[in-house]
Amino acid sequence: MFPGWARRGLDAALRLLLPERCPACGAVVRGGGAGEPATVCAACFADLVFAQDPRCNRCGRTLPAPGAACACAAGGPIRRRRFALVYGGAATRLVVACKHADRPDLAGRLALWMARAGGDLLAEADLLVPVPVHWSRLLSRQYNQSAELTRHLSRLSGRPADVALLRRLRATPSQGHLSAAARRANVAHAFAVRRGRGLAGKTVLLVDDVVTTGATAEACALALLAAGAAAVDLLTAAAVPASA
Repeated sequence: MFPGWARRGLDAALRLLLPERCPACGAVVRGGGAGEPATVCAACFADLVFAQDPRCNRCGRTLPAPGAACACAAGGPIRRRRFALVYGGAATRLVVACKHADRPDLAGRLALWMARAGGDLLAEADLLVPVPVHWSRLLSRQYNQSAELTRHLSRLSGRPADVALLRRLRATPSQGHLSAAARRANVAHAFAVRRGRGLAGKTVLLVDDVVTTGATAEACALALLAAGAAAVDLLTAAAVPASA
């Protein structure tokens, strides 16, 4: 079996020689060429649900009308949240491919949409920081999709990033089938800021691929605030619908 870096190199070479395919459905598409963000076909693009204004300033979800009250329970250690896509359909296929199908190149496309959705947070951020993965998962996957998103967002916005600032202290079980309370217990005290990182008074923008209950992001935010950050905002590629 080829290591991850070799498979990705082979995939990149094949994409130069073969027609580009939509990463969400596999249909042949006309891409932007080598080094350009992956292209999504027209049908899958039409299936994407983008976050729209007006949005709740706390949870980032679309409001029924400007000034309408939001029923969200956002708050706690995360000041403001933004996301580019509603998780479901083509959005789910893109995020899952980026995370689990050895396609870190998709981070470039997702980051473009995230930069538009979270432009206000990026403009105010002193530092961009990804949600980390445990070293054992990083060893098997060979990349952290949230770190890839962070690197692209840093280049797009000009804001500095530290992809190694947060570390995951233990490998936590999958959160997929846990309740909100169980998710919070699962990741409690699972993150820490590496020694020697100066965060005093800084606004940190935490970056992740998808947010469900927000338990993981909140655990990261608590660690950042404990290390001296003045505020923590959150920007993700997608968010699970509030009713899910």
